Amino acid sequence: MIFEGQAVKVAVDDAGVATVTLDLAGESVNKFNSLTLSELSKAVDTLKQTDDLKGVVFASAKDVFVVGADITEFMTWFKLSDEELTDKLRDAHNIFNDISNLPCPTVAAINGIALGGGMELVLSCDYRVMADSAKIGLPETQLGIYPGWGGTVRLPRLIGVDNACEWICGGAQKRSADAMKDGAVDAVVALDKVQDSARHLIQQVMDGKLDYKARRDELRAPMVFTPIEKMMIFESVRGVVGAKAGKHYPAPMAAIKTMEKGISQSMDKAIETEIKGFIKLAKGPVAKSLVNLFLSDQAIKKTAGKLSKGATPVTQAAVLGAGIMGGGVAYQSASKGTPIIMKDIRQDALDLGLSEANKLFNGQVERGRLTTDKALKAMNGITPALSYGEFDHVDLVVEAVVENVNIKKSVLAEVEDKIAEDAILTSNTSTISITELAKALKRPENFCGMHFFNPVHRMPLVEVIRGEKTSDEAIAKTVAYAQAMGKTPVVVNDCPGFLVNRVLFPYFAGFSLMMQEGADFQVVDKTMERFGWPMGPAYLLDVVGVDTAYHADQVMADGFPDRMKHEGKNAVDRLFELERFGQKNGKGFYTYEPDRKGKPKKIFNEEINELLAPVVTSKTELSEEDIIARMMIPLCIETVRCLEEKIVSSAAEADMGLIYGIGFPPYLGGALHYLDQMGLQAFCDLADKYSHLGKLYEPTAKMREMAKNNETYYSA
Repeated sequence: MIFEGQAVKVAVDDAGVATVTLDLAGESVNKFNSLTLSELSKAVDTLKQTDDLKGVVFASAKDVFVVGADITEFMTWFKLSDEELTDKLRDAHNIFNDISNLPCPTVAAINGIALGGGMELVLSCDYRVMADSAKIGLPETQLGIYPGWGGTVRLPRLIGVDNACEWICGGAQKRSADAMKDGAVDAVVALDKVQDSARHLIQQVMDGKLDYKARRDELRAPMVFTPIEKMMIFESVRGVVGAKAGKHYPAPMAAIKTMEKGISQSMDKAIETEIKGFIKLAKGPVAKSLVNLFLSDQAIKKTAGKLSKGATPVTQAAVLGAGIMGGGVAYQSASKGTPIIMKDIRQDALDLGLSEANKLFNGQVERGRLTTDKALKAMNGITPALSYGEFDHVDLVVEAVVENVNIKKSVLAEVEDKIAEDAILTSNTSTISITELAKALKRPENFCGMHFFNPVHRMPLVEVIRGEKTSDEAIAKTVAYAQAMGKTPVVVNDCPGFLVNRVLFPYFAGFSLMMQEGADFQVVDKTMERFGWPMGPAYLLDVVGVDTAYHADQVMADGFPDRMKHEGKNAVDRLFELERFGQKNGKGFYTYEPDRKGKPKKIFNEEINELLAPVVTSKTELSEEDIIARMMIPLCIETVRCLEEKIVSSAAEADMGLIYGIGFPPYLGGALHYLDQMGLQAFCDLADKYSHLGKLYEPTAKMREMAKNNETYYSA
């Protein structure tokens, strides 16, 4: 052993081949924190001073190679001055440059995930051997930055500009077959052969079969294009990436700009170009928001892990109520390996639920994500039932019948008698009080809410709702089941609408008020979509279902009459009366026709303006700023109320709930992060401009107090 630290060890064998082993003490994964970078630097210095080295293999003692930079530590870098951050980046570059300048061939033995800085270490080596089960990639654009340790410099030179732009701008983790096809690695082998294969490459250099020096020269040289070639490559890439990234996410376009400049420069100059562009992104608001989201996501997963610790896994689930939602729950459970009974009282509903699940499995097969055999096996995990025959073996039941308090109470009381005493009963209600539903049960401690979002297979969030009598054991088992289904559970306390719908309906109320003032819903939709929402409020209401929104609105009005009750008919009431329920029956604010793939395509018909005319009580001119403010203010204030009333435990859980549940624009980092970025005083001043619109636009007393004291929802 010629070097031994807490994260890096170096040993040299009898043939003069060194192995640098990454093994960060006390952690389950390798990551680049200050300790690892410092020790890697010392290890490379040791190698530089070692005589007669024949080659160096970079390997990992853990299941992963390197997952990337330690993001919590990396965030502190973003707060440094430009000069200090430049120095930090240069220090990291110096390590990787020293690796690429070692006087012998270097090989990365990629046994598992190599992402971000881990991938940049891989790129600094002469050769790369990858396990067939491993994944590699540069996901930095997903955090609002781009690779800052040589990724934009080395990757285009290795795999070509087109491929590098796709890898870096898309930020995806690449499987071994794709990495090999694009030329990012030199060999793909079984996991247990990775280090042997790396050693074999060094032997080939020693035998004169491979020329690592020629390869280095080639990969360091500026890339040569004619002006017309360069223009055609980058204009094409810019068009594709720009359309996908949109104006709110600058990192992918900044990465293209850096690569366009860097490929024609020497290695040293290209690194300086990368550093300069990186600093600009790192200091921007989008990076701050997206890094905060990443940390919030880690925090809520950690919280869920603590809550589910010790829970016995669900080995047999059941869902009551088939149809689209029941079929979605059944598919998600079976696809992740938990068998599920799908019960309904009608055969046609069961057929619809099975058809929905089958369609989703077929989609996975068509996309190459599942083999036909695996899809059939998973589909067999769904057992349709018209009776409670098999329910005595069920660990957890998801009730997903119609959103009506009396029907739900009746069904829940009925199923409680058919299941084991320790089985958990949950309701997939979107608004109805769990404490109220529990009144129909003999064992309310074994009951909680489990609110899925539609479509179940796409939406990552599950709200787990704690009623007054819900036990910790019931929460633990439900959280564990949500995790087993591949979902992100957030535990909230009971109230009308819980977290997501309680916050969403003031947003819809802001929209309804504008409609009463004669606003054009298409203009509102386009404005909010430009602002970053996946769909505007009118379109969202059509997707949710106008009938669903109408009933939920009544629950919210009863629960919070001081601010959610409205006088007279609004647009949702009017559409409900006209039986225009949205996508589900082909007409709502928009009308819908199937496109070529059979998906509903929205179409605007002039007749809707006439149909909505009775709800218009005045005509107000609204600017884009007015529309955004009138939609966002009630949503943000209601999110704060949920935090203040302890409906949700933390700012992170509130913000991730909105991002995962209703598509709150990620570049803003969530409602509470948005308030922090804007400044509470500035927000309160803005809300006061609209105070004439009612209590939904009134900040809470605590918000005003926090504003006065310059406090934030996230610690600085």
